[in-house]
Amino acid sequence: MLSRADLVTNARQSILKGSKSFAAASHLFDRETRERVWLLYAWCRRCDDIIDAQDHGGALGPQDGAAERLLLVREKTTLAFTGRETGDPAFDALGLVARETGLTLDMAGAVIDGFALDATQWQPHSEADLMRYCWHVAGAVGVMMAVVMGVSPDDADTLDRACDLGLAFQLANIARDVEEDDAADRCYIPMDWLADEGIPPGEQMKPHYRPALTRIVARMCDAAHIHECSARIGAARLQPRQRWAVLSAAGIYGEIAREVARRGDHAWDHRTVVSNGRKLGFIGKAAWAALRPVPRSCIAAASARKYSRIDLIALSRR
Repeated sequence: MLSRADLVTNARQSILKGSKSFAAASHLFDRETRERVWLLYAWCRRCDDIIDAQDHGGALGPQDGAAERLLLVREKTTLAFTGRETGDPAFDALGLVARETGLTLDMAGAVIDGFALDATQWQPHSEADLMRYCWHVAGAVGVMMAVVMGVSPDDADTLDRACDLGLAFQLANIARDVEEDDAADRCYIPMDWLADEGIPPGEQMKPHYRPALTRIVARMCDAAHIHECSARIGAARLQPRQRWAVLSAAGIYGEIAREVARRGDHAWDHRTVVSNGRKLGFIGKAAWAALRPVPRSCIAAASARKYSRIDLIALSRR
């Protein structure tokens, strides 16, 4: 098995290639937390790439054999928790960070269940379905990240808030990537929402439905904002550098959702990104926010949250 230093180096390369926003925010952590965040990210990224047959995101590869790829992910993840070498540095990285922090196979299994939905070309029928999907692919990752930062597995409310940050990130991603997902024959907009706006399944990108799609995506961006505000409440309980990093990531990813909403009908003319200069601005704002109480407006917005982590776990078991 690779040494810890080599696993960390591999994980750092993965996050630099796979997510510049997360990479930027991760440098605000103390060294130990930063390295553990990289190690966990490497596993998440590798699982996603195996399931979608891609390389650090990007274009999807051939989708045949998805069930076999999902089985491979489950087997290597289970092996990683035994402490044995898996033959893949990203899975070895998970085993390492699990031993150092107390992550469990059940936590990882919740994330893999989200990959399983993607492997079956699943589409949500309702808002509850959408949030259940977001729980698996991002909220559960937020819980794991919180444990990596030292949050106790028994601190249910703080884990709820960590889950909310993942939900906010995923909702922003879905809003931004509607066109890219459509090109890959995927749609994460609930069928109920499409029906409410009179959009037939699979036709959401047709030009004459653009105003209706814009209303749907604005609804999704509003939900992202609510969960971002809820996450900011939990961030206030973290250590100062951790709080700064989390608030930076929240600001950067929150800006993606806000920019998509601002662009309206033109949201998909080109991919929404946050420039390096603007990222630095959000990092600076987060440093100030980390020293101050959570704004009352944020607390009020968070009260509109419809689904808690416990609700989403219950939905996933139905």
